[in-house]
Amino acid sequence: MGVGMLLSLDDFSADSFMVKGVFSFEIGGQTLWITTTHICLILVVLTLSIFSMFAKRSMLKAAEVPTGFQNFVEMGVDLLDGLVKSTMGKHAGAFRNYIGTIFIFILFSNLSGLFGLRPPTADYGVTFPLGVLTFTLITFNKFKYQHVSGVIKGLMSPWPFWIPINLIGDFAVPISLSLRLFANVLSGTVMMSLVYGLLSMIAYAWPGALHVYFDMFSGAIQTYVFCMLTMTYITDARTTDEG
Repeated sequence: MGVGMLLSLDDFSADSFMVKGVFSFEIGGQTLWITTTHICLILVVLTLSIFSMFAKRSMLKAAEVPTGFQNFVEMGVDLLDGLVKSTMGKHAGAFRNYIGTIFIFILFSNLSGLFGLRPPTADYGVTFPLGVLTFTLITFNKFKYQHVSGVIKGLMSPWPFWIPINLIGDFAVPISLSLRLFANVLSGTVMMSLVYGLLSMIAYAWPGALHVYFDMFSGAIQTYVFCMLTMTYITDARTTDEG
């Protein structure tokens, strides 16, 4: 890793931790910016798209005894399926594709810091939509399986005057999910920025150990936490008195 993070820090200044504009263009008299987040996000999506194409080709020509890349893909699918099934039980089949998709996307986004990119998940504009998407699924399943009467009953638990507090709790879900992921990834980005900014003269090789912790270990943990909470909330929304 070099003395700076590619597409992240140009210099060590007060705004170095913020998302930077790379170039702008005008549409209808409005100036739109392409930022470091957009570029890193596009790179992550392109990487995953290319990976998925190779995975699909490998599975179309799958051998009975998997080896090499096919073995890697099948092992990843089995691990994700096992994670979803162990958490969601009988509800796993309907959500394993969604959970698998956001798991891989968040994990690759967090790991992109290893390649000198500014992790897209260090931008709240990326994590908040993920939280809203999960919240939408939770709400949809709650009304579908618990119906309006069940939702109202839940809001009134344990006492009717508890409704405002329960509403706040429900609407806090996307905020807490997105802020937890955003803050933990951003903190690692800030720490690495401080290392490269303040110790640029000696920041060779040894910062790699910090990247292993902040990008790999912490990034993997935050991916797991986001997906685990998502599965727990959705399972709870689909659970009725009859099961």
